[in-house]
Amino acid sequence: MPMKRSVVRAAASLAVAGLAATAAVVTPAQAAAPATAVAVAAEASSAIGGTISRDEIIQRAKYWLGKGITYNQGGSYPDSGGKYYRTDCSGYVSMAWHLSSSLNTVGIANSADTYEISRSQLKAGDVLNSYYDHVILFEKWDDAAHTKFSYYSFGSTPVKHITGMSINASTIDGHPNGDYKALRYKKAVDSAGDIPVAANWDGSGADNVGIYRPSTGEFHLRFDDGSLYKVYWGEQGDVPVSANWDGSGADNVGIWRPSTGEFHLRMDDGSLTKVYWGEQGDMPVAANWDGGAADNVGIWRPSTGEFHLRFDDGSLHKVAWGTQGDIPVAGNWDGSGADNVGVYRPSTGEFHLRMDDGSLKKVYWGEQGDIPVSANWDGGAPDNVGIWRPSTGEFHLRFDDGGVTRIAWGEPR
Repeated sequence: MPMKRSVVRAAASLAVAGLAATAAVVTPAQAAAPATAVAVAAEASSAIGGTISRDEIIQRAKYWLGKGITYNQGGSYPDSGGKYYRTDCSGYVSMAWHLSSSLNTVGIANSADTYEISRSQLKAGDVLNSYYDHVILFEKWDDAAHTKFSYYSFGSTPVKHITGMSINASTIDGHPNGDYKALRYKKAVDSAGDIPVAANWDGSGADNVGIYRPSTGEFHLRFDDGSLYKVYWGEQGDVPVSANWDGSGADNVGIWRPSTGEFHLRMDDGSLTKVYWGEQGDMPVAANWDGGAADNVGIWRPSTGEFHLRFDDGSLHKVAWGTQGDIPVAGNWDGSGADNVGVYRPSTGEFHLRMDDGSLKKVYWGEQGDIPVSANWDGGAPDNVGIWRPSTGEFHLRFDDGGVTRIAWGEPR
């Protein structure tokens, strides 16, 4: 079997601009260490008419972008789940909000589920609504002074993504600025804060922790000496992953874009490799599935409890493991052969890890609200589990002997 170095990656629940990584020389001893992987929860998919995160609203808006859908007030088009919405401005917002039906601009303004806010309060997923004429979906402020913003609109063919629009322009999307009111959907909730990741960022010793900050599209990676290394990668709504994508040097970062089912993987030289894998509603994972030199991507499909793992030759390998409500993880649990899959069950604080022979190993670790991670924390043979506690911004890492190491990293939420 090819020699493998220790590596771990995490995925939960920003135009690409990367900082060059510093790749370290890997000694033969380090190269022989087993590969490892991890995933954490992405933003959960909403139910029709239910609570929805701001990240998911933007993900849903992107789903119609670039499809060349014809603007037609009498027409309709499906969302990623197959539900049809009217193909006009308010139908588009209804789709992004995952409403039970397509409202019009008057209906959006008069709905018991919306209320007016000041323009300075606008957040991703809010709207600017002209009562009788038009509505646009706010994405983000483009400057700290809140004078310019980006938005999505379906006022004509095709769906458009506009950046750098002045909040004080005489017209916005072809309609008088003064006709618009800023509205908020009551069931839109702020998206999660920091998301934990873990890997061998400096290419030596044991693996270490990090976080991905969706608000800035920034990875904050912790090196062995406790120092901070930042990498900008991804955009709003992306889900972080990390692994040794090219099979050499240190591990690197990446994101999975739910709106397109696309992995954007960062190589050691800062270049981008794209891999299409999965669909909206899936959760990303990454590991060395076939024991080759480089790691590869995969997804876990909550609706079926099935891992779809991509091998080096592009082939698909399916593994049934876990049930609805679980969070996928991956690692080399027995310290030999290729990496394997597992799930973390939040309801019980229990890891269900799959061994090479298909058997189950259970590890109790964490409590309600924790987010799972896994890696080779002590540099030994098998990988181990851990959690990140959002309430304290603290990692609780389990060593081979069952001992715990705590590391404060990331912002509590």
